[in-house]
Amino acid sequence: MSPLTSFHRIAHDTFSSFLLSLDGSFLLGSEDVVNTRISLWWEQARAIVVVPFFKFLVALCLIMSVMYFVEVMYMGIVVAYVKLFKRKPEKVYKWEAMENDAECGSKSFPMVLVQIPMYNEKEVCEQSIAAACRISWPSNCIIIQVLDDSTDPASKELVRRECERWSRQGVNITFEIRDNRNGYKAGALREGMKHSYVKQCDYIAIFDADFQPEPDFLHPLNESGGWNDQTTVEDMDVAVRATLRGWKLLYIDDLKVKSELPCSFNALRSQQHRWTCGPANLFRKMAGQIIRSENVSLWKKLYMLYSFFFMRKVVAHILTFCFYCVILPATVLFPEVTVPKWAAFYLPALITLFIAIGKPRSVYLLVLWVLFENAMSMLRTKALVMGFFETGRVQEWVVTEKLGDGLKTKLIGQVSNEHQVRFRDRVHFLELLLGVYLLFCGCYDIIYGKNRLYLYVYLLMQSTAFFVVGFGFVGK
Repeated sequence: MSPLTSFHRIAHDTFSSFLLSLDGSFLLGSEDVVNTRISLWWEQARAIVVVPFFKFLVALCLIMSVMYFVEVMYMGIVVAYVKLFKRKPEKVYKWEAMENDAECGSKSFPMVLVQIPMYNEKEVCEQSIAAACRISWPSNCIIIQVLDDSTDPASKELVRRECERWSRQGVNITFEIRDNRNGYKAGALREGMKHSYVKQCDYIAIFDADFQPEPDFLHPLNESGGWNDQTTVEDMDVAVRATLRGWKLLYIDDLKVKSELPCSFNALRSQQHRWTCGPANLFRKMAGQIIRSENVSLWKKLYMLYSFFFMRKVVAHILTFCFYCVILPATVLFPEVTVPKWAAFYLPALITLFIAIGKPRSVYLLVLWVLFENAMSMLRTKALVMGFFETGRVQEWVVTEKLGDGLKTKLIGQVSNEHQVRFRDRVHFLELLLGVYLLFCGCYDIIYGKNRLYLYVYLLMQSTAFFVVGFGFVGK
């Protein structure tokens, strides 16, 4: 039935309802008149505006789904090829381990600066400083630079004493502080580069406060213009600028460095907000420089703009939230709008399997992983919007809480009260609202659904995941 025909039919029924009954005894009440008019207006808006706009959104999401599938399939094939044929950087790029020269001695080694930025890291500062000081490198060719922005006097004093302890053992270590936190971590690293002794260094290695490098680890870095505090992802920023200057960056999969996972769900949320907001903001600020760069090929520019930033840092989050958590569930309320089975089930399943190629030991967690990633998509999408449009907390740096090795010998019940989170601080209302929406759509599909996609199974499982996240029922 066309919108015009539908309008004529509703208008006829409405007009008829105002006529006298056969015995002429009563007229339709005013409340029924209002309800009828509202129903008429809604049917018109639904047919002319809502449904066509909704179909447009579905078509847009289908296009993004195919684009993202191609990207994930490409990455999955590359990962499978690397793992299957055991491709490693040393097969392409040849190098030899540095050894003491009999004549020159340690002079054959380059001078290395190791930077360790810290901020109220009293739980992990001792182990991270110790790991850096144990790096196997000639003592006269390495400088350990601890950059402490701590506002907690106890943390700052603990870091200072640890630096003095290693200094007495002959380690070339410096303890640097400043009177502000401008630029957060990137600002501290940049200030550290201004000291006169840095000029004699050939390479730089940077470790977060929770990193514990092995003694034989050293990672050389670049001449890409120094540290920049334009975003909260200073490592990605310097990597992009290094690439634009012609550097080639290698990802060495078998090189392990110990680090600490977020110790609580709120810490994970803060980390994921920064890891989503930062790249989006960097994309906004670096896109023009990437296009204008003369040191990289057109193919690499296309890769950086389309694959690295647009698909992986933008489309991935928008598609997960908008399509799988909002638009697809809403199709049960609009039977006129249909989503092909290949887009609703087959394509997401293939995308998940291609991603799992890089993590074969975690295949048994796939279903839980998908539900949890979808539940985190609202947070990431909000952070994406903040970063891309530079609104809200785009430059806010919330340090991820760390507990160090102290919990290894404790039970969860023995964790000190300072790390316990009150219930009201665990509740996330937007996730709860979306959980209610998904639960409603799932129940509606069970009662009124006429499609054979059994979408309610997914909707009920996903709503449960949103309730778990919304109420903060995620363990430490």
